Amino acid sequence: MEITAKSSQHKGFLDSYFKISERNSSVKQEIIGGITTFLAMSYIIFVNPAILSTTGMNKGALITVTIVATAIGTLISGLWGKSPLAIGPGMGLNAFFTYTLVLGKGVPWEVALGVVFISGLFFMIMAIGGIREKLANAIPRSISTAAAAGIGLFIALIGLKNMGVIVPHPATMVALGKFTSQSVLAILGLTIMAILEMRQIKGGILISIIITTIIGIFMGLVDLPTHFVSTPPSMAPIAMKLDILGAFKVSLMGPIFSFMFIDLFDSLGFLIACCKEMGLENEKGEIKALGRMLHADVASTIIGACMGTSTMISLAESATGIAAGARTGLAAITTSIFMLFSLFFTPIVAAVPMFAVAPAMVMVGVYMFKNVKDIDFSDMKIAVSSFVTIFMMPLTYSISIGLSFGFIAYIVLHIGSGEIKKISPTLWVIGALSFVNLLI
Repeated sequence: MEITAKSSQHKGFLDSYFKISERNSSVKQEIIGGITTFLAMSYIIFVNPAILSTTGMNKGALITVTIVATAIGTLISGLWGKSPLAIGPGMGLNAFFTYTLVLGKGVPWEVALGVVFISGLFFMIMAIGGIREKLANAIPRSISTAAAAGIGLFIALIGLKNMGVIVPHPATMVALGKFTSQSVLAILGLTIMAILEMRQIKGGILISIIITTIIGIFMGLVDLPTHFVSTPPSMAPIAMKLDILGAFKVSLMGPIFSFMFIDLFDSLGFLIACCKEMGLENEKGEIKALGRMLHADVASTIIGACMGTSTMISLAESATGIAAGARTGLAAITTSIFMLFSLFFTPIVAAVPMFAVAPAMVMVGVYMFKNVKDIDFSDMKIAVSSFVTIFMMPLTYSISIGLSFGFIAYIVLHIGSGEIKKISPTLWVIGALSFVNLLI
C-alpha cells in the first residue's frame, strides 16, 4: 500500500509539473515519444563529429561533447521549457561553422567557437528582453501555418532522400532512386508506420523503427555490434578552448549575425510549427510558453560553445516524438536520459540503420502538412505568400530562406493591395531581417 501511495504521489507531481493531463497525454505516451525522438536524432552522435572534425578538432572528444551537450540542452528544454523538443547541434549550422567560417575564411576553430558563443549571448539578450517572443507572436497565422506545412515537406524530403527513394539528378534536380534492399525495407517500414498510425496505435512510429531494424538484421542489412559497452572519450581536447576575445573583430561581425539570423528563423519556424501540432496555440494565434522554449535553445548554444560544438537548436527530429504522442517536458527528459546512456552504448545506437529511422521523417511530414487546410487560399495575398513559404523550404533546403521569402511576399502583397495598415511595426522589422537574411 505504501509503495502504491508513493507511486501515485510521483505521478501526481509529474502530472502537475509537466501538465501531462492538461495536454491530453500520459506518462507512458511521453516516454514513448521521448524514445522515438532519441532514435530519430541519434544519428547526430556520428554526423556532427564527422563534420566538425574536418576543422582539426579532436573527433573522439567531439563524440562525447555532442552527446553531453545534447543531453544538457534537451534537459533544459524539458525542465525549464517544459516542451518535448530535443536540443542539439544544428546540422546546417555545423556545416556553416566548418565549411564557410573555418575552412572558407581560415578562422581557427577556437575563434569560431567564440563567434558561436557571442551570437548566443546576443540572442540571450534578445530572448530575455522578450524581443524574440514578440517577433514570433507578430507572425501572421497564415504564415505560421504555411511554415508548419513547409517544414513538413522539408522533413519529408530529407526522409525520402535518406530512404533512397529519391536521389539527385543533374537535369531534373531529383529523380526516383533504384529499388535496393534498403529502400524497399524503408518503404515497408513507412507502410507499417502508416497502418499503425491509421489504427491510432500509440508508439506506432517507434514500433515500426524496431520492426524494420529486426527485419534488417535477419536480412543481413544491419551489422550487430561486436561489443555493447564502450568508454566515452575525454572532452578535454576541445572543452573550454573557445577564443571569445579573438572573435571580437569587425571581420567576424558578418558570421556572428549570420548565425543569429539562421538560428532565429529556423528556431522560430520549427517551434511555431511544433507548438501548433501540440495544440499550444491560443485563439489569437499566439504560442503559450514560447518564451521559455526560446530561452532553452539560446542557453544551450552558449553552453555548447563552451563545451566545444557549434550552434545548438531545437532539432527537427523532435517532430517524430511529437507525432508519436510527446506533448510535455517529460518526453525531453526521457530523450536526455537515453542520450546520456548512449555515452556508454554507442555501438547499440549505431546499429539502428537510417533506413529504419528515415520513414519516421516522412510520417512527420504528413502530420505537419495536414494543417495546410486552415489557410484561406481564396485570398490571393494569403495564398501566394503561403505558397511561397511552403515550397521555398524544400526547394532551397532551408527553413529560414522559406520563411524569409514568405514574410517578404506577405508584406509586398499587402502594400500592393493598399492594406499597408495591416502590417504591424514588428512585422516590418521581421521583413527587414528577412531581407538581410537573404542577402547574407
